[in-house]
Amino acid sequence: MNYIGSKLSLLPFIEQGVEKVIPKELQSNATFCDLFAGTGVVGTHFKKRNYTVYSNDIQYYSYVLIKHYIENNHELRFDSLTKILPELTELDITNRISFICNFLNNLSPKEGFIYKNYCLGGTKGCEHERLYFTDENGLKCDSIRQTIQEWFDHNYITSNEYFYLLAILLKAIDKVANTASIYEAFLKKYKKSALKSLTLHPLPIIINDCSNKVFNKDINSLINNISGDILYLDPPYNRRQYSSNYHILETIAKYDTPKIKGKTGVRDNTTQKSLYSSKVNAKKAFEDLIYKAKFKYIFVSYNDEGIISLDDIEKIMSKRGMYGRFEQPYRRYKADNNRNYKKTETLEYLHYVVTK
Repeated sequence: MNYIGSKLSLLPFIEQGVEKVIPKELQSNATFCDLFAGTGVVGTHFKKRNYTVYSNDIQYYSYVLIKHYIENNHELRFDSLTKILPELTELDITNRISFICNFLNNLSPKEGFIYKNYCLGGTKGCEHERLYFTDENGLKCDSIRQTIQEWFDHNYITSNEYFYLLAILLKAIDKVANTASIYEAFLKKYKKSALKSLTLHPLPIIINDCSNKVFNKDINSLINNISGDILYLDPPYNRRQYSSNYHILETIAKYDTPKIKGKTGVRDNTTQKSLYSSKVNAKKAFEDLIYKAKFKYIFVSYNDEGIISLDDIEKIMSKRGMYGRFEQPYRRYKADNNRNYKKTETLEYLHYVVTK
């Protein structure tokens, strides 16, 4: 997914930093807690290296993704689904998943919440006409989402299978969204990728020998009830709220028909606003988090344009033990290509402290 703050291209930098600090006997044999998980790329990376991964995010769409990538730890058989799709009994596991994706891809369209509120056909003549998705893709999204929910509600799929299919849908719908990567606004005309048909494709299942866990909590509350070897933190750097940036993915994940408002149809995100995106609250929240963390090794990704200053991060983390940091130039995120930016790169820091 095209995700603000994604650490996908920084994974080698993060892994090298972590393994320079922790002892060799802990490498690939430790608890790694990724508590601002986003799309789960960092936790997934360390899961592949056989760390026990605990992953968390306050956004539900993120929770759906990490429920699959982190917590799904065995092949999914979809045995109960054979009751309504008997063709599955003749297929092996890999082909079962492909069959299910094809079945969902070919469902009859349905006018549901996404079509009625985020497509031109559903909003035509309303106060706010929205072009987040083509009519075809909005109808397909509603049909697929409703079917997955019906299967789960009738016990035709397990919880693991449910989150797997939801993760597939979120990844697929994001590829055909008519946006400039975030959902705070839609484009006035459909871009080329938005005109493609929504199509589900199987996602890989990463299997390790560990008991991985996933949470959907506020991190400053969760930190009181979690401990381990390595804590990795990737808090928001600026005022952009993920709850607003990805509000439609949140609605598709929950499918809870929320009250929406304004030109973009944003849902109420009061309970999901991050303190780390507030200049008033970020430093205090960060200090509270670091103070309460029950981990031997704490790592923090942050850059030189973040709300919390470099000096403040060093001072706060140094109170817990031996502090250090690594740094690397990184291409700056651009919200759009029409704006003039003062610089094209930022300095990405990996702060760490070995606690006393």
